[in-house]
Amino acid sequence: MLIAVGSIVYLGAPGVVAKLGFGLGSAETPLRLRDNPIERRELENGSELFAVSGQVTNPSDQRQRVPDIRAELRDAQGRLVYSWTITPQQRTLAPGGAVDFNSATLNVPPNSKRLELSFAGEATR
Repeated sequence: MLIAVGSIVYLGAPGVVAKLGFGLGSAETPLRLRDNPIERRELENGSELFAVSGQVTNPSDQRQRVPDIRAELRDAQGRLVYSWTITPQQRTLAPGGAVDFNSATLNVPPNSKRLELSFAGEATR
């Protein structure tokens, strides 16, 4: 039981499900993520604003469900230092369609050096 709890803490529940081979539908999606340059600036009150935006595209010939987007900030050694979920404005995309996304958060760790985006339930890109 301790191993199961440790696995859930380390991988997260969806990660454990995927590692055990019990996929909840297809874990892979044909959708593509493109991010714009990030914006990081100090506000007048001393807080730091971190903003990310981009676009999800559907290059396939079928309508696709758009999952949540997972944003992860990593330090210079590649360790995860902060993460959050971005909910897309649209949950389905027509063939060849696209939807923009944007998100902002305050006070991310100063040692965050790299942003990685992935669809929730998939390995980080």
